[in-house]
Amino acid sequence: MEELAVNIKIGDRAYPMKVKAVDEGRIRAAGKRINERINTYSKQFGIQDQQDLLAMVAFDCLTQTMQTEDEEIQQMAAL
Repeated sequence: MEELAVNIKIGDRAYPMKVKAVDEGRIRAAGKRINERINTYSKQFGIQDQQDLLAMVAFDCLTQTMQTEDEEIQQMAAL
């Protein structure tokens, strides 16, 4: 499987990584969505500290994942 070297900028840092060619679009889209959330939180709460903003994004992502998992468990239990 072909791997590509890409740089994904998140916040004010660039992260070099090697990704499978088939995953490149998803990886870039994920970086874009993280940056969009960082910008939203920065504007909404007036926060400029990148570490705080990244923590807020991580917390938000995990709570959404946990909610999705709970919903899937409830759907499985209903079957």
